[in-house]
Amino acid sequence: MKLTHLLYTSAALAALPAAASAQGNPSQPNLVFIMADQFRGDALGCLQQEPVQTPHLDQLASEGILFTEAVSSYPVSSPARAMLMTGMYPMANGVTGNCNSLNTPYGVELSTEAVCWSDVLKQAGYATAYIGKWHLDAPHPPYVDTSNNRGAVAWNEWCPPERRHGFDRWMAYGTYDNHLHPMYWDTLAGRDEFHYVDQWGPAYEADRAIEFIRTESVQSDRPFALVVSMNPPHTGYELVPDAYKRLYDSLDVEALARQKPYIPEKGTPEGDYFRANIRNYYACITGVDEQVGRIVQALKDCGLFENTLLVFTSDHGVCMGGHGVEGKNVFYEEAMRIPMICCWKGRLHPQRSDLPVAFADLYPTLLSLMGRKAEIPSTVQTHDWSRYFLQEQIQTPEDAFQPYYYCEPSDPTSGRRGIRTARYTYVVDVQKGKVTQTWLYDRTTDPGQLHNVAESQPARCDSLRQTLIQWLGKTHDPFVKYLTH
Repeated sequence: MKLTHLLYTSAALAALPAAASAQGNPSQPNLVFIMADQFRGDALGCLQQEPVQTPHLDQLASEGILFTEAVSSYPVSSPARAMLMTGMYPMANGVTGNCNSLNTPYGVELSTEAVCWSDVLKQAGYATAYIGKWHLDAPHPPYVDTSNNRGAVAWNEWCPPERRHGFDRWMAYGTYDNHLHPMYWDTLAGRDEFHYVDQWGPAYEADRAIEFIRTESVQSDRPFALVVSMNPPHTGYELVPDAYKRLYDSLDVEALARQKPYIPEKGTPEGDYFRANIRNYYACITGVDEQVGRIVQALKDCGLFENTLLVFTSDHGVCMGGHGVEGKNVFYEEAMRIPMICCWKGRLHPQRSDLPVAFADLYPTLLSLMGRKAEIPSTVQTHDWSRYFLQEQIQTPEDAFQPYYYCEPSDPTSGRRGIRTARYTYVVDVQKGKVTQTWLYDRTTDPGQLHNVAESQPARCDSLRQTLIQWLGKTHDPFVKYLTH
């Protein structure tokens, strides 16, 4: 997809007010944003929904806000990350699918012209760093010589400095799933100057994050914004240190599968996929949990915890064989729902909330919380929930909902759009400009989303369709024309 239709311009960044000096101004909070790829919303020990051990995240949840209904509106890597970085939905930001060689001809990558939240903080005088998975650049020939670029589809690509959107320090990669032998480009490295590490990716990334935090705590007189983007629990589940695997040796997988009616039976491909991978998936999560704990402890040891807005979340979940789907990129809860913990001691009141915050909403919400609401560009489309975050007891609006997206980069006349309310998931599939299927799930009476009741509830579908049409019109999504014929 070409980006000529975008409303933003690089001039928007130039128009941002110059930062006042941050020296000696402790009221400007630091930001530490940690995300782990493909982490399901229920996979926190404190929720008691899955038999997974997450003591450090449980502790963090007790010190901040745990959003139990947080979602990813486009539950696959690049589109979710692009919405987070730009605050725009896929048809506006141009990242309509994953960044890989299949989608490169359609311009699927983060635009250099977008004003990202990191650009805003850089302009405001923040020290900035990005560590880990990025996945927002289109692979192009000659492809970088990594193993995941040698097959029919190339996935991995270097991000040159002019595409890093304000991040000064860089230790990252596009996408690469050998978690026990990860690869990285450092800040000054050229495209062919990546290096490999003989350490589990999240542990190495936590080491680098802690180094950054300690350095900033003693050397810098300005606030900082740090992103730590861990790849596990993404596929490559088995590529996790044995110490974490041993914690789940005794897990009764058959009993667990029986508790989840959307998991297919043993002997089916997807049912066997769940049974073969769930222990290692949990092991990855427990490993990530330990690294998050180390980063949080470093903030506390350096005396920075109280003036740091700390976020833990994920770009999407994963079905893990549920509903016959091994991966994500679908509207089922296992793919859409994500963990989200926001902690800022003394500012955010610890609690659990069912506010339906989307991954992409964190752009305007965090900037507003950090006192930079006036600097949010007009191109941002996602929700600013900051006033709710600050409530002593968050009151969720009754009419709150989040959109769902699935696009086909090669064919803008095909794809899916939907909405997720507190009770219903409603999705419409369009092929070549014509509606071909509708799904309606009542998650109150059918939490496993086993029964599509669209045909038996036409009035409910009509009402939700009108809400969806209004949403698509409001966000200037050309898909609306296929729903109004």
